[in-house]
Amino acid sequence: MQREEDTRKIAALNDRLRSHGAGGEIYVTSGIHALGTEFVDRALAAIRSFDAFTPDNDPYGEHDFGALEISGKRLFFKIDYYDPTRSRGSDDPTDPAQTLRVLTIMLAEEY
Repeated sequence: MQREEDTRKIAALNDRLRSHGAGGEIYVTSGIHALGTEFVDRALAAIRSFDAFTPDNDPYGEHDFGALEISGKRLFFKIDYYDPTRSRGSDDPTDPAQTLRVLTIMLAEEY
């Protein structure tokens, strides 16, 4: 039961970052950046509205990964959990005070 509650908390925090840009940092790779500002804006908008999480692409239910296509380009996004100093992984991804969420948007070939 606790694991399910933790999973819901993590998914909600991840959704908050992905959908609203709150509670962490968002980065795009050099491959995404090279496609131009308009492409970056479209990618961010698509990821903000992404809700196609399934057991196949989200087996742990944390909403921490997604794949989508924009203008013929396959993109991935991934959320990682670090301690606030970024020196190691977070001890408790359910606790925003102990966790820095980092959302990275990349081309599939950069993964």
